[in-house]
Amino acid sequence: MIPALFASLLFLTAAMAQESAAPVVDVVLLDQMGNSLPVQAVKKVIKTDEEWRTQLGNGEVYQVARGKGTERPFCGAFHDTKQTGVYSCVCCDLPLFRSDAKFDSGTGWPSFFQPVAKENVVTEIDRSHGVTREEILCARCDAHLGHVFSDGPPPSGLRYCVNSVSLKFGPQATE
Repeated sequence: MIPALFASLLFLTAAMAQESAAPVVDVVLLDQMGNSLPVQAVKKVIKTDEEWRTQLGNGEVYQVARGKGTERPFCGAFHDTKQTGVYSCVCCDLPLFRSDAKFDSGTGWPSFFQPVAKENVVTEIDRSHGVTREEILCARCDAHLGHVFSDGPPPSGLRYCVNSVSLKFGPQATE
């Protein structure tokens, strides 16, 4: 009896340690009206390649968001959208960009001068295609969003150039 109880206790302790060791990230979520809530810690979304393929399919969404691809310019669903709302990650629904930060960069991809919150987007150096660029990723699930450049408008001077297929759009709620 004691060895079985001890084994059960060890199993539960290991499971709790594994659960508490799950990576977390600080992000800003939005309320139903699109207002920013305080920064909060949430679990990172970590899935196997097979799980991502099941969720996203094997098409362009998967190739861009998980495979770091790029959609063709002027073909994405959001490159010329003017509707008021929030653009979220196609993989994990983290709010990434607001429509009031969107501008027409003339590049053929949705462009924003700032994210919903600096915590929601992370960057990494991308040296693919013989060019050094700054890749932008979703902070919660590491989905490839696009790249950020220093040729944007005020107030930030940045241009977050994002693939439409990496985003979901939610129109702004009204009271």
